[in-house]
Amino acid sequence: MKKNFSAPKHHLIPAGVSNRHVHLSEEHARKLFGSNLTKMRDLSQTGQFAAEETVILAGPRGSIERVRVLGPARQQTQVEISVSDAYKLGVEVHIRESGDIKGTAGITIIGSNGSVQLDEGVIVAKRHIHMSPEDAALLQVQDGDIVQVRTEGERALIFDQVTVRVNEKFNLEFHIDFEEANAAGLKQGDYVSIAGRMPGAARPEGKRNPLPSSSNEGINGLDLVTEEAARKASGQLYLNPGAIITPLAKDLIKDRGIKVIYLK
Repeated sequence: MKKNFSAPKHHLIPAGVSNRHVHLSEEHARKLFGSNLTKMRDLSQTGQFAAEETVILAGPRGSIERVRVLGPARQQTQVEISVSDAYKLGVEVHIRESGDIKGTAGITIIGSNGSVQLDEGVIVAKRHIHMSPEDAALLQVQDGDIVQVRTEGERALIFDQVTVRVNEKFNLEFHIDFEEANAAGLKQGDYVSIAGRMPGAARPEGKRNPLPSSSNEGINGLDLVTEEAARKASGQLYLNPGAIITPLAKDLIKDRGIKVIYLK
C-alpha cells in the first residue's frame, strides 16, 4: 500500500527493495553453471535482469541457499547481502557502494556445475538513489551528492547517508535492502522523498550549486537545519531554496533570535 505524501508528486521517488543477490563475471558464470546466464525477468533498471540461476553462499559460520544471480555479467563478481546475512555466514560487514570491493570479505559461491572461492567481493550495499539527469535537475541534486531520504507511515523515519547516482540509463528508484525497508515499514513501490543534503556533506569537486553574485557570494547554504545546526549558528543561518527546518530547530531559531537568510 502506497503512503500518502504532502510533497509534490513530481518530487516523489519509488522505493526498490533488494534481497540478497550475486553479480557474476562471465568467467565465474561459466564455471558455476557451465554456460551464460538465463534471463528470467527484467528489473527496473534498463538492461538489468534476474537470472534463472541461483547459488549457495558458504561462509566460515554458515551458508545461505537459493541466492538469485542478477545479470548481465560484470567485470568483477560481487555478492550483496544484509547485515544479518553477514552474521549468519560469519563474514565481516563492509558497507560499500556497488563496485567498491577492495579489502572486503571473501566467500565460497557454489553453483550447479562448480564452485568459486572469492578472496574479496562481499558487501552490504550502501543505500542509494538511481536517477536520470532530468530527474536530478528536477530534484535539485547531482551525481555524488549525499542526501537524506524521508519515508512516511506508522514507522516513518529519515535515512541518512544516501548516495545519489545519476546516469542517462538510470530509472528513478531509491534502493535499500529488506532489513532497512522493514525498519521503515517500506515496501516495493512505496514512495519516499529527499529531505535534503546531509549537513556538512560536500559535493564532488566542481559540482557545487552556483551561488548568486551578491553580498552572499561564496556562502554555502544548508538544505536541512537540525537542532544541532541551529545550536551552532552564530546569529544567522543561510539556507538554500526549499530547505527543511526541523521542529526543534525552529524553536531554537525563534528563542535565540537567529536570522534566517534564503539564498536565491
